[in-house]
Amino acid sequence: MSLWCGSLALRLRFLSVVLLLCSLPFSARSAASYALVVVPQFPAPEIQRDWQPLLDRLHATSGIQLKLRHVRSIPEFENEFSRGLPDFVFMNPYHAVMARQSQGYIPLVRASAPLTGILVARKDGPVGKMSDLDGKELAFPAPNAFGASLYMRALLQEKLGIRIVPRYVKTHSNVFRAVLAGDVPAGGAVNSTLAQESAAVRDRLRVLFETPAVASHPLAAHPRVPESVRRELTNAILGIARSADGAALLEPVQLASPVTADYTRDYLPLERLNLGAYFVRSE
Repeated sequence: MSLWCGSLALRLRFLSVVLLLCSLPFSARSAASYALVVVPQFPAPEIQRDWQPLLDRLHATSGIQLKLRHVRSIPEFENEFSRGLPDFVFMNPYHAVMARQSQGYIPLVRASAPLTGILVARKDGPVGKMSDLDGKELAFPAPNAFGASLYMRALLQEKLGIRIVPRYVKTHSNVFRAVLAGDVPAGGAVNSTLAQESAAVRDRLRVLFETPAVASHPLAAHPRVPESVRRELTNAILGIARSADGAALLEPVQLASPVTADYTRDYLPLERLNLGAYFVRSE
């Protein structure tokens, strides 16, 4: 009798553990972590500083653990997602097209505000009008940085008839500093990265030209990530945005006032811009 009772107690204990595990959301039951790679618009220490608090909050609220993995340049970033190495990527709008075509990455969320490329010059510099830039060397973060370089270079030549010599300086921060140092008369960036600079940088620059607005950078998932995890992560980010402290975590990573992203609505139109002549393949 005592043996039977002891066996029953063990069975009940086992059943209670199983029921507890089944009551948890998928992400909380999973011990897996996912790799996140962020487009290197800024130096790695700045990306780590801005993203890690958000990733900690996401882990605490959803159980989903995203681990940042840094790359040194935008060409290296392109190589990473074209091979499908990261589980999640935060990328520029044209990278969303490339990643969809190469690996089927699925955009999840983006900032509600649109993205515009900007061409900046020093307020006290020699550039008075756009035609002053014809034939000059200009700074850009990388060949395929969408608003800052790819779309910008196409518009300068196709729309304005301005021929320039590009100098690629790896990050948006480096573009601003090259312009302020007088190394180049102007440089390309995007509105959101200029907004993140200190007042000491912003107040010394002026915007010469802006591209048409497009949907902003998405956070996208490789299709191997389970649909349940993609849904939970999307809902967690949208939920975080509803509190003041959560919104403060999203602004530095360019996900302010996030909305659900949709490839067909947001990024498919970029396929029709015919930017192939200005796109530079990564080595």
